[in-house]
Amino acid sequence: MDGVTVYVLIVIFVATLIRSVFGFGEALVAVPLLALRLPVKTAAPLAVLVSVTVALIIVLQDWHHVDFRSAGWLLATTVVGIPFGILLLTHTNQRVVKTLLGAVIVIFALHALVRRELRELHDDHRAPMLISGFLAGVLGGAYGMNGPPLAFYGALRRWDAQRFRATLQGYFLPASLLGMIGYWFAGLWTVQVNRYFVLCLPLALAAILLGGMVNRRLRGDLFVKYVYAGLVVVGGVLVGQAMRS
Repeated sequence: MDGVTVYVLIVIFVATLIRSVFGFGEALVAVPLLALRLPVKTAAPLAVLVSVTVALIIVLQDWHHVDFRSAGWLLATTVVGIPFGILLLTHTNQRVVKTLLGAVIVIFALHALVRRELRELHDDHRAPMLISGFLAGVLGGAYGMNGPPLAFYGALRRWDAQRFRATLQGYFLPASLLGMIGYWFAGLWTVQVNRYFVLCLPLALAAILLGGMVNRRLRGDLFVKYVYAGLVVVGGVLVGQAMRS
């Protein structure tokens, strides 16, 4: 097994473990790190194919924890937001936009960590759900990073760790499937992508199992704190990317 393949296996394992524990966040690990050793046209479809697998397994395993209503509305409004994300990508100064987005994510997450009296959302609070889904579409269309608005929404809903992880996978499964269909029509779902996927699958399955064990041990406010801390990292990475561009 060559060095590039070993590197890919390690990256996929770490990214899948993060996704399995928290339900989001692997986008910061998978594609950027894979793209250091693989062409982006291989790295992106591979990451999304692994994402489909992770989401499918978790949904099948924990379907009773999925808030299907919320996942459906979030996905529907994401579709509306994607074209705006593409416009954001193609018609704005990316350094400025990434800096502002990263700063807003960091400030909000730090505020939530320090001040704990943020209003809890419920099923009848439809507007925040629709806004979160729309913003997820915007960020997904622009940067392939749907997670932050969904994580904020889940944290404000006070979902426990299992419901949070499972519901986000209920969202990511159809979203990632649509992404793979797009890669298929673009000719990017190749034999090489499938080869890496088959090699990564055993480690990805192990990461899903290990991540699920960790997820089940996370409780209440502690899990929410981890989510907000993860969002601070997400925002910081966005700012860092903007500064280096």
